[in-house]
Amino acid sequence: MSKPELPSQAETVVIGAGAVGCSVAYHLTELGAEDVVVIDQGPLPVTGGSSVHAPGIMFQTSPSKLQTKAAHYTSRLLSDAGVYDEVGGIELARSEERMDFLERRVEWAQSYGLPDPQLLSPEEVTEHLPLVNEEEILGGYYSPTDGRVDGIAALQWYIANSGADFYGNTEVTDLDVAGDRIGAVETDRGTIDCERCVMATNNWGHQTAEMADLDLPIAPVEHQYVVTEPMDELADAGSNVGDNTDGLLVPGNRDVQEYMSEGPHRPVGRDQDNSLYFRTHGSSLGLGSYNHETLSVDPDAMGKNDDRQASVRGFTREHWEKPTHPDREKSAKQAFDELLPATEGVEYEMTENGIFVFTPDGMPAVGPTEVGGLWSALAIWWTHSGGYGRIVAEWMENGVPRLPSGPVDTGGVHVRRFEPHAGEKDYFVDKGAKRYQQVYSIVEPRWQPEEHRGLRTSPFYHQQTELGAEFYQSGGWESAQWYDSNADLVDEYEGEIPEQDGWRGINRSPIEGAEHLHTREAVSMFDMTSFSSIVVEGSGAGEYLQRMCSNDVEMETGRVRYSLLLNEGGGILADVTVVRLDDEKYLVTTGGGNSPGIHGGWLEEHAPETVSVTVEEGAKSTIGLWGPKSRLLLQRVTDADVSNDGFPYFTAKRIYVGEVPVIALRVSYVGELGWELWAPTEYGQRLWETLWEAGQDLDVRPMGGGALESMRLEKGYRLWGTDIDTDSNPYEAGLSFAVDLDTDFVGKAALEAARDAGIDDEITPITLDDSEDIPLSGRPVLVDGESEGYVQAADFGYSVGKPIAYTYLPTEYTDAGTDVQVKCEGDLYDATVRDEPLFDPGREKIVR
Repeated sequence: MSKPELPSQAETVVIGAGAVGCSVAYHLTELGAEDVVVIDQGPLPVTGGSSVHAPGIMFQTSPSKLQTKAAHYTSRLLSDAGVYDEVGGIELARSEERMDFLERRVEWAQSYGLPDPQLLSPEEVTEHLPLVNEEEILGGYYSPTDGRVDGIAALQWYIANSGADFYGNTEVTDLDVAGDRIGAVETDRGTIDCERCVMATNNWGHQTAEMADLDLPIAPVEHQYVVTEPMDELADAGSNVGDNTDGLLVPGNRDVQEYMSEGPHRPVGRDQDNSLYFRTHGSSLGLGSYNHETLSVDPDAMGKNDDRQASVRGFTREHWEKPTHPDREKSAKQAFDELLPATEGVEYEMTENGIFVFTPDGMPAVGPTEVGGLWSALAIWWTHSGGYGRIVAEWMENGVPRLPSGPVDTGGVHVRRFEPHAGEKDYFVDKGAKRYQQVYSIVEPRWQPEEHRGLRTSPFYHQQTELGAEFYQSGGWESAQWYDSNADLVDEYEGEIPEQDGWRGINRSPIEGAEHLHTREAVSMFDMTSFSSIVVEGSGAGEYLQRMCSNDVEMETGRVRYSLLLNEGGGILADVTVVRLDDEKYLVTTGGGNSPGIHGGWLEEHAPETVSVTVEEGAKSTIGLWGPKSRLLLQRVTDADVSNDGFPYFTAKRIYVGEVPVIALRVSYVGELGWELWAPTEYGQRLWETLWEAGQDLDVRPMGGGALESMRLEKGYRLWGTDIDTDSNPYEAGLSFAVDLDTDFVGKAALEAARDAGIDDEITPITLDDSEDIPLSGRPVLVDGESEGYVQAADFGYSVGKPIAYTYLPTEYTDAGTDVQVKCEGDLYDATVRDEPLFDPGREKIVR
């Protein structure tokens, strides 16, 4: 299976022959890539990584569309390959809170296209899983296409059906990087020169990346699993244990692979209230537990797969028998004995603490790194491995991350999304431990961590704190969601701010609505410091941006233009504001969070030698000054002419605000008269003070992110990563005004082809007819009882007096007045398609 002689050259080298590496190699060669080499430190196919110690259980449903789609693709691929047991999956509820959560699972499954999701009664659960104690549960969620993958068989299938060459027992010792580009992979058997390299080493991902001087936050943790002795209750299933790995070289304890190769004959199950899962192994029962304190592993001390399996550690019985999980009252053993009484007193034939990995946000890390030609396919489990292998291969070969169903959104999984501090080992190991702890927890909407706060703050932070800011963290930044100092406004706008009860009201405040309404009537200051500026300058800067931007950015100095950055497939990589500052100098502004790494990285990678691209993350302190009184306030603190004639909409000026030098942009993200004021960070505190003091008699107020979200939805302004991403093109996203086909730009050919083929789906706003409840994202939008879309983003439109949701629908349903329904938290809401924007369609409030 493994070739004897290592080549000295290959077009592509994939490091890691586990589930992900094999999937990437298989899909690359399926797409036509040649000269692909896969290497692994362990023997083939039982490499010794997490792919061969994992029980292979696949639950496909996730609140993430991408995770669900990747899982479903994986299940179909491996089912067709004959290495997937489609026994179904049942998630159990032992509490009313969990039963509500399972209703959400059904709604996500409906939104993202999983077949036939069902809620089950306790009696229906035990028809499928007779070992479950019916008295212990309230019901279950059943996904018929869930199941289990036979890990070793799947790896054998990939290797046999791939056009790549595989080499086991080959340890990578270094990555040669020259001129910010991968050039070779050094191993203990020789060096392989290459043009491209894929890191698919999961548990060793941090170590592999360090060889290229990259600090990737990949945190290994231990996870407990046991297999019982054969049980009388399962005797009819029989067992092949002892024969499953005949003829295979297996590092370490062969029993682990023997039992993991034994397939289930009943649905796989989850008891998430106790952080547990289970499956049958022939006549034995496998029990898995997250129900223990996080057992983190030093990412630099993973060890090697030689005479042992480095990703399997010794079983720690105290973590099985004692309650060590901070959020669980019962131990794994106690909870299993109650749920599955037949396991009480049964001996264990096999035990393990297996290792797998988490990133700080619990999502995969995929895509091109900042090292040219070096790709990441990390923090991926069996459940999603087939899908992400296809996505990465398409991305590498065709420039477009996609599945057969279409382009996918990558902002939430892009390897370059991580903030600058995320690579510090203590930080990401601790964050990974928290994600492990939360794997089966019910995480509230807008949940905020308590640890590692205050890492990144704007110069306004102390003023915001004095004003009672409720800080939310995004990308490490502390950003105000609302201000307690504005609580008096709630009484002023009584009757216009409906209460939000239950799940949808958690971590919300009526102050958000009050700040929205006040900004529409007076003037507010919004902290935009987490947003990013990118300076593009040098000879040919204008021509370069013209090639990168979908809109025509050939404009006079002082003009501002909204544009998109597209990938080769016409998907929206970013929406940006382009400002021409001088003949050969431009300012490109974009969002915060993952935008600097992804969007800034894209511009850096494509810039010619004569053009400098500087991502000014954190270098500017920025205030959004918005509202009908914003001009009066700004004119008080500057000698510049800020009249409509002197400072028209979508123009920019260098001005002084008091003593502070500012680049002022006449733009507004809330649909009101206003400006963005960009100043060097060291001037930020004075900028805030100057505006604040001058605006007291105008009732200037601080405004948080909650008001921003509801105001931008009323105006139909898009938010990258929420409404638009690489899975949509400008025509689908209603952004054709940001496309000028008379210019040449990246993605133009694909966009013209999409236009000529016709647009099948289009974004559209809907409002609820007879309810003030706010729909939640990811919930299905129905037409005539069939799911045709799902909620992308939603909030209450305090100025229009209705809940607003944005969704992509087939174009035949996007005419204003079309009746639809939204399903949320088990309720069906009548809703109506509307024209956009819902607020101030004539732009009279902005352009005045």
